[in-house]
This record gives sequence, structure tokens and C-alpha cells, in this order.
Amino acid sequence: MSDLVCDACGNTYPDGDRQHCDCGETLWYELATDFAWPETSGSLWAYSDLLPASNPVGIERAAGGTPLVRAPRLDDYAGCRVRVKDESANPTGSFKDRGTAVATAALRERGADAIGTVSHGNMAMSTAAHAASAGMDAVVLVPDGIPEERLGHIARYDPELYAVSGDYGRLYEASFSLSPTFVNSDSPLRVAGQKTTVVELLHQFDGVPDAVVVPVSSGGHASGTWKAVRELDAAGAIESVPELHFAQAAACDPIARAYRNGDETISPIDNSTETVAYSIANADPPSGTRVLRAARDTGGSVRSVDDDAILDAQRALAERAGLAVEAASATSLAAVRELTESGRLDEADDVAVVATGTGFRERPPTPDTVARVTQTALRERLR
Repeated sequence: MSDLVCDACGNTYPDGDRQHCDCGETLWYELATDFAWPETSGSLWAYSDLLPASNPVGIERAAGGTPLVRAPRLDDYAGCRVRVKDESANPTGSFKDRGTAVATAALRERGADAIGTVSHGNMAMSTAAHAASAGMDAVVLVPDGIPEERLGHIARYDPELYAVSGDYGRLYEASFSLSPTFVNSDSPLRVAGQKTTVVELLHQFDGVPDAVVVPVSSGGHASGTWKAVRELDAAGAIESVPELHFAQAAACDPIARAYRNGDETISPIDNSTETVAYSIANADPPSGTRVLRAARDTGGSVRSVDDDAILDAQRALAERAGLAVEAASATSLAAVRELTESGRLDEADDVAVVATGTGFRERPPTPDTVARVTQTALRERLR
């Protein structure tokens, strides 16, 4: 690794605690080495040449190595050939473990004994768990009003936990003045870890998919996705660059709006409404403008899908692929269906859908298909 670089204006800074360029854009690490595919990919550390840390401990070692599932029963539903990158297989059930593992390892190498984050839930759980495993203190700030069950999942790792009222975007900005070890959604260390989702996906794929579809909130995972394909393309490790498509919930879709309007930058929205995909409902995504560049640079797009489409896709993933994902994860499959229905993709296309997190932390709907019977009646039914 070398310097921290701003992809918007080209400014460079020495590796350290700095997270933003003078122009306001989030920085990322620039690859300073050649890259060759490793023989195996059991965890994200197989790609250590692409990472700013190299000495994982505890559950850091287990981050990554998630399956890429061929899901043929989703093909008719989606209108193309579907593979699902199942990030629920990470230690705390989401892709956030990739960024957290790299961040805790890197901070520890720099002598830090604590890490903090601002999160709706998944990143908070991940940060608290990895800190506990590594013997570091964790400070976790969540917006007041997140589901109680999520607070319980976070609290079990015994972080210093605060539910903070007020604007979530301002809380994100304020956290950087609290400590240089706050590693939020689009921090350089986190993006470096999160890019391994797609590095690993492309390693597992036989060739290169026509498109990769990823849910987007703050833009950190999307940034990592774009960074991954740029680095692999520059290293000659892939034959072509897949289209990158990003999915937002229609109830809160500032990046998709900017894409539809042909804007070069995003604008915060103040008329967002509640959505089942609450974990990606970010009205002022800090790396939203970078997501626009990622979509356009790769010939992709940014799509918004309504809650009915999200819930339908979530059911399809369970009933047709056996995958229980959170609603936010299902936005990617819902977006694929919209892309094929609009003619942007077709049945011959190979598409990789990133399912970002487990559905086992969400309260499922009450089942209406349970047949309650006596043992005698059961024997009659099963004859």
C-alpha cells in the first residue's frame, strides 16, 4: 500500500488517520503492488496484497470466504442467470465484517486500543464483535429509534453504546471530531476491506459476470466494489469490467434520483419516508457522488425499487434459493428484475447479486400457511 488518494481531484496524502480530502471527498487506498490471484480464497486475507493490514487475530481471520451460490430457480424470476454472493456467512452475518476486520487489524498495528463507529445496526454489531475478539474497546453510536432487537444484538458484545437523537448525517460528520479511530461506512480502511466482496466474487466466478448488483446506502460498499474492479482491471487480473448496478429503496433514493436526473453530484433529500429496507435508508449518503461515477464508469446504473418489490424479492430468495436475507439485501434482486423488465439485461446475461446481510435479525411476518393438526390427522394427511 502507498498513499491515500482522492479519486475526484487526484490529491494524495500519506497513510494515516486522515479520512477526507480537502475537497470533501472520502479518500481511499491506492494499490502500490502487482496482483496475482491466490490459489485459494478461504477468507479475505487471501487478498492481503490489496489490503492495508496483514496481521489478523480472532474473528478477523474468519471474515470473507463467503459462498457464491448459483441459484437456477431464480432465473425465471429475475429474467437472467443469477448467482448470489451470500454475505450472511460472515462472522456477524453481514459484509460489514470485511471492513471491520481490516480496520481493527490496521488500527491495532498503529497502536490503537479502541475503535468507534456510527451505524444503523450491522456495522455496529460487527465493530463491537471484532473489538471484543481483539481485546479493543468499542464506542458505538446508533440513531435513536432503531429496532430494540438490533440494540440487543449490539449490546451483547459489551461496547460503549449510545442511542443518539437527531439527524443521522450530522452524527456521522460529528463522529470524526470525536476520535481518529472512528471507522464509519466509507472510511478508507473500511472501503479497503469491503472491496474484497467483489474481488472474491470475481475469483469464484468462472470468467466475469455481465453485471454485479449491490445495495447502496452511504456508498462505502459501492466504492469498494468500484475500487476492486479498477484494481483488478489495471493488474490484468480480469478480462473485462462488469457493469456495476446499485440499488436503493424508492422511499429514500438520493443517488438513484441524481442518476435519473443526469446530475454529477447528489443532493440530500428531505422527503424520504419509512421503508422496510431501513438499514440502507440514508438521505445524505457521504459517498453518493462516487457511486454515480462508479455506475457511469462501468456502463451500469443506479436503480430504486419500492417496498412491495423488495419484499417480493426477499420471499423469492427464501422460497427459490433457500436464502434468508434482510430486506435491504433483497433490493439487489428487485433491481435485477427491474433491469430485465426494462430491457437493460436479458436472459442470456450472467448476473451476480450481492446479498449483504442475514435476515435472521429481522422479525419475520406471522406465517399464514401453518396447518395445525392432531397426530391422528397428520398420519391421515401424510399417507
